[in-house]
Amino acid sequence: MAVIMYVDFPHREVWGKEMAKQMNELAQSINNEPGFIWKFWTENQEEEMAGGVYMFDTRENAKNYLSMHTERLKQFGYSDIKGKVFEINEELSKLCKAPI
Repeated sequence: MAVIMYVDFPHREVWGKEMAKQMNELAQSINNEPGFIWKFWTENQEEEMAGGVYMFDTRENAKNYLSMHTERLKQFGYSDIKGKVFEINEELSKLCKAPI
């Protein structure tokens, strides 16, 4: 069953189009992760936070990615990284037009 994963962390650098330019290669690599379905990239410049909402095919693939991604973010110098994995209530989500 597909799951949703949420990640956020303090971010004070580039935003918007500049972030998209700098993170293009990383974004493309995410497409090759086991079980990856999609990602919404999130940013809140006012609160200096960035992250994403992901969909993976299984909890195991999401947790594996979260572990690897957390370590990668730490190597990039980020700290206070938060990540959680949630099961999806597909019936209610489809009712509310979720991209399932």
